[in-house]
Amino acid sequence: MEPVAIVAVPFPAQGHLNQLLHLSLQLASRGGGVDVHYAATAVHVRQARARVQGWDGAALRSVKFHDLDIPEYVSLPPDPNADTPFPSHLMPLFEAYTTGAPAQLAALLGELSASYRRVVVVYDRINAFAALEAARLHNGEAFVMYCLAVSLLARKIVPEEHQQILRENGLTSISVDDCATEEFMEYVRRTIPPAKEMSTVAGVLTNTCRALEGEFIDVMAGRMAADGKKIFAIGPLNPLLDANASKQGKQQPRHECLDWLDKQPAASVVYVSFGTTSSLRAEQIEELASALRESKQRFIWVLRDADRGDIFADSGEMNSRHEKLLHEFTERTEGTGLVITGWAPQLEILAHGATAAFMSHCGWNSTMESLSHGKPVLAWPMHCDQPWDAELLCKYLKAGILVRPWERHNEVTPAKVIRGVIEEAMLSDKGAAMRQRARELGDAIRASLATDGSSRKDLDDFVAYITR
Repeated sequence: MEPVAIVAVPFPAQGHLNQLLHLSLQLASRGGGVDVHYAATAVHVRQARARVQGWDGAALRSVKFHDLDIPEYVSLPPDPNADTPFPSHLMPLFEAYTTGAPAQLAALLGELSASYRRVVVVYDRINAFAALEAARLHNGEAFVMYCLAVSLLARKIVPEEHQQILRENGLTSISVDDCATEEFMEYVRRTIPPAKEMSTVAGVLTNTCRALEGEFIDVMAGRMAADGKKIFAIGPLNPLLDANASKQGKQQPRHECLDWLDKQPAASVVYVSFGTTSSLRAEQIEELASALRESKQRFIWVLRDADRGDIFADSGEMNSRHEKLLHEFTERTEGTGLVITGWAPQLEILAHGATAAFMSHCGWNSTMESLSHGKPVLAWPMHCDQPWDAELLCKYLKAGILVRPWERHNEVTPAKVIRGVIEEAMLSDKGAAMRQRARELGDAIRASLATDGSSRKDLDDFVAYITR
């Protein structure tokens, strides 16, 4: 029997590239008559491969990578002083991608269609064009990979049931539309025609699990089944590293921050990072630096600006912009904290036994990585889905403390407020209960990936379905 080809088509932003690559690597590791392909721009294939954690070179060689040529675009630097924290500097990339990628993907799918019994396209929801291209094949099939919390998709697909869950749990409904720019939302409306969003797909894959969003998964599953479609909750997609992962032998050089973590007491370090699409104003960086210093708590702080569209064209303006602050701050916090201005091994930091909590922008990728390693989140949402993720973390899962509500994103959060949240998380009874709750969720998430776990079963069911 000819094998089945799976073609992963990620949106060109780090959190999306990462999730689709983790999924690709998981599927490729299973074998069983499935060949896995990953299609993105040349720059973003390189970016995804360079930043993936938890897999070795042999695993990467099990996936076939394809470059999609797109028109040239201006790779702008981020603007930390913009009116909104949304990364508007990436819009030229997004527009160029949507202009050029469909024809390139169509050619690739046509070639694969001639060689495989079935071509299964797993595409990022924003890449709706991929489903249309799959539908043109005589042996094509498409699945949406929903890279955000499934509760956000439930808001659109089953609004009445979604609202009932919110009411029963005292949650506030927060829309992605209200937390992004109008320019981006107009782009999304152009790329994802609402009336056709689910009409050409066989089902949905989600990077979540029943331990986190079981109620939302259930109401989604009911609606999908009524429409003859399937939903597979297969998260977390990121590898689960154990507490001693940083000490295990690896082919890649070990990051210096892991050596530093080895010397710290258990559960004593706050990890601070705001992802790849957020930049802090100079004033906010100064306030955060003061809070970390005055809290007297151990920390690792990843201080870097948002990615450009082409990360390999980054000129490093941020480091020079904060050179004076960095020099003084690192001198005054020597022995207590560590500042990383480049790429950080987040999975290994979160898995490390010395890490106690994660001050985060609450992107879904980071949220899943943190909770799957049993670490609570100090929630500082920036844009898009992140305000909802913070709501879910703090009020529904009870594994987070809010640093700053999204409604105040135009304001500089003072050091006193940030310091108060750090001390609450690390020193109070409420913080201890939150850390225990995160550990329990981590155990439940790990169980979902074990034999007979819900996520393991859903991934098995997905593979069985596409290879039927």
